[in-house]
Amino acid sequence: MFRQAQHDRGCHPERSRRIDNSNKKMKEYYVYILQCKDGSYYTGVTNDIDRRLWEHQEGINNECYTYRRRPVKLVYVENFNDVNQAIAFEKQIKGWSRKKKEAIINNEWGKLPELSKNRQGFRQAPPNKKNDL
Repeated sequence: MFRQAQHDRGCHPERSRRIDNSNKKMKEYYVYILQCKDGSYYTGVTNDIDRRLWEHQEGINNECYTYRRRPVKLVYVENFNDVNQAIAFEKQIKGWSRKKKEAIINNEWGKLPELSKNRQGFRQAPPNKKNDL
């Protein structure tokens, strides 16, 4: 189910192939973005994308962000073999603006540097205490 959605989005389908290494299954982790009924985005990480999407759709946890925003639609998924890389990428995306999330959803990775520059103007660096002495 998710593989088709991933292919339609052009989100690095080559990373979704499993490598057969003497019948050893390589563990896969997925960073995903859901579009909620209200238009907001939810970013998560899982080791079973089909199960996790089902949990979001069914509303298994009424404390979950997506519970009152169903139905949800899988709009982006990225595969990782290293859980730490997956978690780091999830955290990175969660800190991004809506426009940056939409850029990767639309496979427009080239827009990220410009979108980052635009946002830097809104951030003010904290005062440097060492220079204030």
